[in-house]
Amino acid sequence: MAEYYLISQLPSLDGINEDTPLPITEERFSDLCNRFLGKRSQKTIKDLTLSPPKNVKSSSSDLVDAWNESERNLRFALGKIRAEKMNKAFDTENRVFPVEYIKAASTAAEIENPLEAEKYLNRYRLEILETLRPTDSFCEDYVFYYGLKLKLLLRIRQFDTKAGEKAYKNIYDSILNGNSLEAKQ
Repeated sequence: MAEYYLISQLPSLDGINEDTPLPITEERFSDLCNRFLGKRSQKTIKDLTLSPPKNVKSSSSDLVDAWNESERNLRFALGKIRAEKMNKAFDTENRVFPVEYIKAASTAAEIENPLEAEKYLNRYRLEILETLRPTDSFCEDYVFYYGLKLKLLLRIRQFDTKAGEKAYKNIYDSILNGNSLEAKQ
């Protein structure tokens, strides 16, 4: 029942793109969750991440577990494709990747502009998350879905084109000159 009160207070994130201001902050979302959810659900919300650990760690939610496995698969596929592109070895821990992850990783690796590659990957992640969206909009898993979507929408807004271009140029120059690989700002 508490999920109903919580979800009814959340603004819709549907139809929001990377240029549209978000109607809620992560802090406000967290405050609402702390107000309406139990301790176990609050912990799951607190543990939501766009970078799940390499080793499987189960949560209290099948949706969160499916998201984490999906993100692990995508990250391993990206590592595999990028390593192959550089003729380097990469330990995939004997994972078998669904073909769609390999295709997405290959497409991202072929995009020359790093920001555009990140935008592509963010859109791909949003598509994956949509496949996990619960049909019941007033269940606990919907709150977790909402939290993950909010994190994805916030992530792409954190990129700064000018700062990214400068860091990329510094790293690229340091590779060509054999210097350290630190990004200078």
